[in-house]
Amino acid sequence: MTRNRSAPSAPDSPVDLDDGDDLDAFVAAHDLALVDLYTEGCSLCQAIEPVVGNVARATDAAVATLNPRDDPPLVEEYDVRSVPTLLLFVDGELVDRMAEGFRGTEAVVEFVTAHQRD
Repeated sequence: MTRNRSAPSAPDSPVDLDDGDDLDAFVAAHDLALVDLYTEGCSLCQAIEPVVGNVARATDAAVATLNPRDDPPLVEEYDVRSVPTLLLFVDGELVDRMAEGFRGTEAVVEFVTAHQRD
């Protein structure tokens, strides 16, 4: 499938989302979307923040951050067992997740580009 020409281009920095409705709209608006689920006070979450910023600049993925504690049903919906959890969506569908704690820029870029379409 080719990239939807009417879809907005991916922002160069992560977008802060407030809740599940924002998440649904963000994922629907972008062919390739990476969402960083984090919590306040989590040192690993703070450490991965610049990584997801780098991913936003280095890939075609739209990148967003969301604290699932602000919308508790998301924890169950996306089976969040630890944070940070990175969710990767292609054409609105969850296709992969990364929840192994801190990962560097190179590992996350590879995770995203493995699912990127030309």
